[in-house]
Amino acid sequence: MRVIIRKTYEEISVEAAALVRSRIEKKPNLVLGLATGSSPLGLYKNLIDMNRKKLLSFKKVRTFNLDEYYGLKGDHPQSYRYFMDANLFNHIDIDRTRTMVPDGTAKNWEEFCLWYEEQIKKAGGIDLQVLGIGSDGHIGFNEPGSSLASRTRLIALDAQTIEDNSRFFEDRNQVPRFAITMGVGTILEAKEIILIANGKKKAGVVAQAIEGPVTSLVSASALQMHPKVTYFLDKEAASELKRIDYYKLVEEAEGSLGKEIF
Repeated sequence: MRVIIRKTYEEISVEAAALVRSRIEKKPNLVLGLATGSSPLGLYKNLIDMNRKKLLSFKKVRTFNLDEYYGLKGDHPQSYRYFMDANLFNHIDIDRTRTMVPDGTAKNWEEFCLWYEEQIKKAGGIDLQVLGIGSDGHIGFNEPGSSLASRTRLIALDAQTIEDNSRFFEDRNQVPRFAITMGVGTILEAKEIILIANGKKKAGVVAQAIEGPVTSLVSASALQMHPKVTYFLDKEAASELKRIDYYKLVEEAEGSLGKEIF
């Protein structure tokens, strides 16, 4: 596990984008797992800028999104398909047929979830998964108590998640009560993972995820079991970590070796 700490959100967004760029340059047909929410927006803005400047191409990239509200069509302003189109896909040279977001209107959600898992496998698995972290420590929509071996499925949203996401809707009652999400087990099968977190409000849960026990009550803590995870944190999000000096030491060692340490 690598923990990269910088003063500002803008700095971690730039460095996260540089990592994504390096992986695509190494493998142009990269299979990229994507997240929604405010945390990856800076990353996406930087990737768009790289694409506009012709420093990076997404023509051969394939993407799979973590989740989608169940009951929302892709053209709904609060759907995650709409979010991805507005904040990334519409602004880069990606083939839209190679962008996958769970179908929030699937009539047979069990069949759809199995199909989504199969599509990931057919693509060769996710090479690099982008994550944010919820205020209760969830990744994707894997709410507290989710099995650490869980697969893509329909899940009831926790009251805290509904409250957190209500700011995006006119009324709290408009927030969907269910979502389709990749499971924790699905996420852990990605070959590499990056997680972006910023702000003081995330400090406590970030500390639990990185330095606390592995527990289903904080699904992000399962990332401790993955061999290749990089956290990108601003100073505020990292403020409750106890081993900051060690993380800085590791980064300095990487600099002296000229390569990443995992």
